[in-house]
Amino acid sequence: MLGRYRIVRGKRPPDDPLPKGIRQDTRKHTHHFLRPSEEIVSEYLADPTSAAWKRFEREYRKLIAERFKEDRRPFDELAELASREDVWLGCNCPTERNPDVHHCHTVVALDFMKKRYPKLKVRFP
Repeated sequence: MLGRYRIVRGKRPPDDPLPKGIRQDTRKHTHHFLRPSEEIVSEYLADPTSAAWKRFEREYRKLIAERFKEDRRPFDELAELASREDVWLGCNCPTERNPDVHHCHTVVALDFMKKRYPKLKVRFP
């Protein structure tokens, strides 16, 4: 199963435990193949409107589609791993600046993976 979880700085709230399984940090500053670029994240957070989200989503989908086209191996490996284990894509969202979890790159990444790997079990927030 592939899902998403919230990365918390400091002490985790007792009502928001870490999920069991493999956790992968996919935030912009990582080297994960599903990370968004710093540029599109900064642009969205500077103006977190619906229109800005649509731009972010379009640019992020384009970015990961290009990565998939260039080298699909990490995508295939993630799908295969998630077919055997629970795998969680991590981000800090929701945050004060971006309170809507559905406006997080991880939700877009889950949708991308589900469309490319239809048999993959994906858990959306």
